[in-house]
Amino acid sequence: MPGQVRAAPACPGGVVYQDDDRDGRHDPGEPGVAGVRVSDGVDIVETGDDGRYRLAARADRPRFIVKPPGYRVPDAANGLPDFWRAPDAMGAGCGDFALWSDDARRGDASFAIRIIADPQPKSAVDVDYYARDIVEPILAASGTGDAVADLGLSLGDIVNDDLSLYPAMIAQTARLGVPWLHVAGNHDLDAGAVDDAASLATFRHHFGPDTFAWETPQASFLLFDDVVHMPGGSPSYVGGLREDQFRFIEAYLATARRDRLLVLGVHIPFFDTGKGRESFRHEDRERLFRLLEPFPRVLLLSGHGHVQQHAWHGPSTGWHGRQPLHEYNVGAACGAFWSGVADAEGIPDATMSDGTPNGHARMDVDARGDYRLAWLPARDASGEQAGMSLHAPRVLRRGAWPGFAVYANVYMGDADSRVEYRIDAGEWKPMARVVQADPRVLATNLADDAAEALRAYDRAPEAKPSQHLWRGSLPTDLATGEHRIEVRTHDRWRGELRAATAYTLVEREAGVE
Repeated sequence: MPGQVRAAPACPGGVVYQDDDRDGRHDPGEPGVAGVRVSDGVDIVETGDDGRYRLAARADRPRFIVKPPGYRVPDAANGLPDFWRAPDAMGAGCGDFALWSDDARRGDASFAIRIIADPQPKSAVDVDYYARDIVEPILAASGTGDAVADLGLSLGDIVNDDLSLYPAMIAQTARLGVPWLHVAGNHDLDAGAVDDAASLATFRHHFGPDTFAWETPQASFLLFDDVVHMPGGSPSYVGGLREDQFRFIEAYLATARRDRLLVLGVHIPFFDTGKGRESFRHEDRERLFRLLEPFPRVLLLSGHGHVQQHAWHGPSTGWHGRQPLHEYNVGAACGAFWSGVADAEGIPDATMSDGTPNGHARMDVDARGDYRLAWLPARDASGEQAGMSLHAPRVLRRGAWPGFAVYANVYMGDADSRVEYRIDAGEWKPMARVVQADPRVLATNLADDAAEALRAYDRAPEAKPSQHLWRGSLPTDLATGEHRIEVRTHDRWRGELRAATAYTLVEREAGVE
């Protein structure tokens, strides 16, 4: 059973081989693959010319391979990548790993990754939302024959404390037919775990190692648990790393290639999420950042916050590289925890507290290691929507003081984004970035407050200041009638994006209602 520590089996090593007939057996004539790294999350060894390695088994740690570029691994029975072995695996071949040659993923081709953060179902009902709101639209968007992606990442909080939902979530994600890798979150911990070391027994039982690496021709991925469980404490967890994780990371980075993109995937953001609160241990962050500084291209991916934002690390957060270090804090697949009023299909609105719609991200990496990012709202897995939402009053009095505005929530925007608007195809004018609540979320809060009964299973969360909101004042000295508002932004990865809405000016005589 998960959570129980068993004696380590007598499995001192094994072989990594090219499974030419893809039958899952090391048949005569199938060569070993040299130079493949094998690890238990602490120590790393390499296979010899014959594909064989030696690594003492540990009772509490899965054994895994660092998937090398140019290969893929078979699927396990549950549809996830078969790149690890449970610590209680017994019998012949307990330390053997099959690799399949994968010519389709060449180094000169672009590589697509789907990124899901915080799907976080609390019940089978929420698993169904995840299936219909996230998984099935991705499948539909790729129904023209295009692959869903080359790789998938889930950045923690796979479930919301109910770990019995893991098999159902795995089954849904496996429908995508993509090698999918998982990171642990603070809601993936074993209830009643007495310490941090015991907190991920169930996660490891289903997903394998909590700290590992994976390589493609275009990028190297370093994925690890960054939730330090502190049972009985307040708070009960903090962002950081264990000493054994540093041992693995240091060993891996010492020989990792520097001519490709290095992607780190975690759950808790590396930046502090509140003033005066060390939500990620600064000492651990600075130690990790020092290890990353020799790499010219690094991207950090995190989740956890159920908002979306970009952070650019520099000396104030312990980063001393030649360029700012980019962290993309990915919005939640469950959005606002699967809350809000349901639509005609019975799926909650789930807009996040910063006004970002729930959904998932897509990243494309080219042969040079340059990456492009996009946020794809739920049921828009092809990315056809404008990448922003607008809010403006419907009607204003002609000649009124021009203190009312159009707001643009640009989901992938940050402080450097340029956002402009124009009225009736006139001159483009800059919009001002404002760090405040999105009026659309405030309106939902007010509607929930005014309702005499719950409008949904859970009401939408209270609006929080958005990091990607812009404001433009609406003129009231134009002719009566409807006026078109256009907004454009230059997305650093997708180019120009546009959206439009309208408002109407009406005449009112003084004293006349």
